Amino acid sequence: MRLAFFGDVVGKPGRDVVERYLPRLRDQLSLDFVVVNAENAAGGFGLTEAIANDFFDAGADCLTLGDHAWDQREMVSYIERDSRLIRPLNYPPSAQAPGKGSNIFALPDGRMVGVIQLQGNVFMRQALDNPFLVLEDALADMRLREVCDAIIVDMHCEATSEKMAMGHHCDGRVSLVVGSHTHIPTADAQLLVGGTAYQTDAGMCGDYDSVIGMKKENSVYRFLTQLPGERYQPALSDGTLCGVFVETDNKTGLATRVEPIRMGGRLQSLVPAA
Repeated sequence: MRLAFFGDVVGKPGRDVVERYLPRLRDQLSLDFVVVNAENAAGGFGLTEAIANDFFDAGADCLTLGDHAWDQREMVSYIERDSRLIRPLNYPPSAQAPGKGSNIFALPDGRMVGVIQLQGNVFMRQALDNPFLVLEDALADMRLREVCDAIIVDMHCEATSEKMAMGHHCDGRVSLVVGSHTHIPTADAQLLVGGTAYQTDAGMCGDYDSVIGMKKENSVYRFLTQLPGERYQPALSDGTLCGVFVETDNKTGLATRVEPIRMGGRLQSLVPAA
């Protein structure tokens, strides 16, 4: 199976590169299943139904969210109506969070793909339940090779250590663990010893002439003065599409290949050979 995950889409430049390049990559790499983290797609804060539909039309099969899941109020009801949207799994039961934190998707040929999103707790603005413990219930329902032919885990958090620990914790039990949230593509795409593909952060789909996708002037001002300044706004120059490509073994569901994807904008282009 051939899978791809694309990192946090930030504003219009991010939306543009997803819609421009994803259809081409879907065909060029013969992708079976595509996940896009879309939590910053609507002006840098949240997601709307209209934008989500544009991503689905471009070739996304599933959209993950994160700590900005509810920035657009319409998501509270929309996520209940569309099972292709995945928010962090580890909201405490008392929160009664709408939507799902995991789901199993059936491909046209009958193969099954599980998607799980977890939100880390280290340095995050909100502490959720322990993602390492919550993960176990989800994996019990979508066991690799028995229930699912592939499983993708989006680990949405700040700390690289928390992401790496989750990768090792899942090793041999899922096809891919990939980090999101920090908006910078890391150079550590690898196959872990148990056969799980891993990258600490897929990077963002957005304008890299910025500070993590937002206008650089606003961020520099805040760091210089310690004052709030203007509201953050997405940078609007040409975007770069960033993600991860994974190929799995049909018998085991584990990864045999993992490579980064980068197209357009300011970063060096990297497109896996078909």
